[in-house]
Amino acid sequence: MNFLYSLIALFSWSGSDLFSKKGTDEKDPNSHWKVVFAVGAIMGLHFIITLIGGAIIDAHGGPEILPDFVASLIYTDFKIMDFVYYLPVAALYILAMVLGYIGLRYIELSISSPICNCSGSLAFILCLILFPILGMDKIELTWPIIIGVAAITAGIISLGFVDSKENQELKELRRKDSNRKYTKSFLAFLLPIAYLIIDALGTVGDEVLFHFVDITDYAANSAFEFTFLLLAVFAFIWVKFVKKDKLFVKKNGALYIGGACETVGQIFYMVVMFADYSIGMVIISAYCVLSVLWSRVFLKEKLSWRHYVTIAITIAGILLLGIFSPV
Repeated sequence: MNFLYSLIALFSWSGSDLFSKKGTDEKDPNSHWKVVFAVGAIMGLHFIITLIGGAIIDAHGGPEILPDFVASLIYTDFKIMDFVYYLPVAALYILAMVLGYIGLRYIELSISSPICNCSGSLAFILCLILFPILGMDKIELTWPIIIGVAAITAGIISLGFVDSKENQELKELRRKDSNRKYTKSFLAFLLPIAYLIIDALGTVGDEVLFHFVDITDYAANSAFEFTFLLLAVFAFIWVKFVKKDKLFVKKNGALYIGGACETVGQIFYMVVMFADYSIGMVIISAYCVLSVLWSRVFLKEKLSWRHYVTIAITIAGILLLGIFSPV
């Protein structure tokens, strides 16, 4: 069943990429806040469900009486102090996601998703440096890990080089079919890079927090969802009352599907994590492969063979790191 749960998380997170991109209007300056509201509202709904479920389940013996899947779906032991402890980490993760949503307006999903998904390699390097300083267990270096990090780094650098050097006429020609125009600038490419760095800092924060603070996985996930819910409230006020824009219109429907996919992916990721199913983490980490496929099939994003080579190198590094890295 853990293999099935891993596949559900894989398809859910790649679906979140697809629908968030599909629902993003590159001409709408409020587009990223609409994505934030959609994701935060649905995560907030799940947060409320787990609060109610947690109270009921604790009264009848605790989460041990439930399968991991059911517990992840309807249980939490969240307390308000968990929100306080986890807030810095949640803020990093959410800031990275917001930057990623902004980037959807400016760069192809098939390029941004592999870059964003490389945050694990940077997190690994940071943990390698910081764990001994903080008195935590050292990470053992192996050749597959070194090769994986090198492949990811080379893939990112190559992807930026290939995209910046591509003939402008060819760029416009291959984007014409998708009916999308993108701001091609160094700043546009920096958005997924910023996601990569900040998300990696969040991963490191996770590792450090769980080492020094007594907080459960259930509570940490609920703290993340609660933080996202608060941001969704801000996004609602900002878009509805400050910008005088609409949130609940038909063209935004894809954003809510994307938010549902993001939440479902998070739930099943937790199930796999609780089960200590290491190969599952490898499967899930490759969701950007499907994101690239969906971008080609559904969004009609056409890339050159050079793009695909650099993306393949990056994904190979992600898989190597997913298999052999403990982070």
